[in-house]
This record gives sequence, C-alpha cells and structure tokens, in this order.
Amino acid sequence: MLNPAERAHAQAPARRVLLRTALGEALRRLRLDQGRTLAEVALVARISMPYLSEVERGLKEISSEVLAALCAALGIELADLLVAVAFHISSADGVVTVVPVRRTPVGRYDVASPTRRAGDAYALAA
Repeated sequence: MLNPAERAHAQAPARRVLLRTALGEALRRLRLDQGRTLAEVALVARISMPYLSEVERGLKEISSEVLAALCAALGIELADLLVAVAFHISSADGVVTVVPVRRTPVGRYDVASPTRRAGDAYALAA
C-alpha cells in the first residue's frame, strides 16, 4: 500500500517539456561545450546577447530564421539540433546531447545515418 506522498507522486501528471525550453537547453549546452560566450555567439548570429540569453533559458520563442542563424554560428546542422531536441522531449533523463549525424546519399536524397545504439528510435520521413 502506498503512503500519501507516494500516492500523490503516482497521481501527478507527467511534466511536459516545452519546445522552447528544450531548444534553449540544447543551444546552451552546445555553446558551453565549444567554450564560447553568449556575446561571441550572439555577434556571429547577428542577434542581441540578451535575446540569446532568454532563448537559452527557454523564456523566448525563436523564429526559424534566428534558429538557422544560431545553428550556423555554432557550426551545426539544424537537423542534428532538432533530432537531439526530439530525443530530449521523449526521454526520461532530460539531458540534451547534440551529436552530428553522418549523411549517406540514397538515390537523389540525403538520409541521415546516425550511429545507432540499443534503445534509440528513429523516424524516416518520405
């Protein structure tokens, strides 16, 4: 039998991760992993440093144009960032890790071929 605290925890709805929060966490982790400052990345992406800070903290929604500029400034592909964010949103551990994928040409299309690990899930869009 569960005590009242365990019962309350079991009945609590699962916390939903917002897209802006997951994107912000991924962008901050990438920037810090590269040893770069907010000012440096904001300058290269041509956005204000306070705005970048708010994006990284999940306080501001980000447009596709600004997201593309940030990916270019950080030297990553937008697709790699989005895959990492999708895994973060669907995972239980809540850690965002962006890993560049190896692209393999298939016919006239480029298909992302990440290194697969047990338990990873992938989707292929036609």
